[in-house]
Amino acid sequence: MSGGGSETAGAEVEAFIARWRLSEGAERAAYAQFLSEFCRLIGVEPPQPPTSDSDAVTYRFEYPVRFSGGVGGHGTGRIDLYRKGAFVLEAKQSRLKGQAKEVLPAQGALPFAEPAGPRGRRGADRAWDVLMLNARRQAEDYAKALPASHGWPPFLIVCDVGHCFEFYADFTGQGKNYVQFPDRQSYRVYLDDLRDPGLRQRLTAIWAEPLSLDPAR
Repeated sequence: MSGGGSETAGAEVEAFIARWRLSEGAERAAYAQFLSEFCRLIGVEPPQPPTSDSDAVTYRFEYPVRFSGGVGGHGTGRIDLYRKGAFVLEAKQSRLKGQAKEVLPAQGALPFAEPAGPRGRRGADRAWDVLMLNARRQAEDYAKALPASHGWPPFLIVCDVGHCFEFYADFTGQGKNYVQFPDRQSYRVYLDDLRDPGLRQRLTAIWAEPLSLDPAR
């Protein structure tokens, strides 16, 4: 789909919002499908099937990395969604049950209850904010563990499956100063926000041409 504001595009956005607003699946059962459908929505190719050679496919779910020490410790990990030269994405899911926004214990779920807010948006609960920041730090740890030949991705993305995305950018290639992108007011994107064609175009650029968003260019 294109990022334009056609009736077809609008219908696809509404269907996507309605479908995922009610999602109650655990993180590992839902995130790949959610992100694959999201890619279609913003008009980019979906992640590629993985192979045993991690360097052969560098846009995929569950990209393997090896930690050499520090925060991540020694061992291996897997990036929920990785695109070389673009982003590291860490997925979580705050699960809903009925009308109230109640978080249930599950693998990868965010363990707290929050008050109901506007439809499709999490309440401004500090515990949720803290846990989303922890997910952002986890994404940065994965970025540090990437092969040196890959360089630092310009974006870190945190996804609360079925609810929102948070975007952080560092265009220096140093990986030392990922900041809210495009700014503090707009770095968090809710499902309802996807109705904005201009926003969808920005999301397409993050996936396909991330360096085009560098304000220094």
